[in-house]
Amino acid sequence: MRKKMALRRVGGAIVTTIPKVMLDRLQLKEGDAIYAVETEAGILLTPHDQDFEDAMKAFDKGNRMYREALKELAKR
Repeated sequence: MRKKMALRRVGGAIVTTIPKVMLDRLQLKEGDAIYAVETEAGILLTPHDQDFEDAMKAFDKGNRMYREALKELAKR
């Protein structure tokens, strides 16, 4: 879905609003965090933190590789 959104000044900031239909579809509500990611095509707004997801993938890989060692360390 594409929506045109206008930028406007509020105090010392430039803001925009996200249409309700998009908020509902993405299950976003007031106070939720979203991330602005600069891409070659422009700006991507996403509720997902790619750095966190990458870190969790690395953790999962390490956790699988060193499962037995981690179990032993947890006993101490």
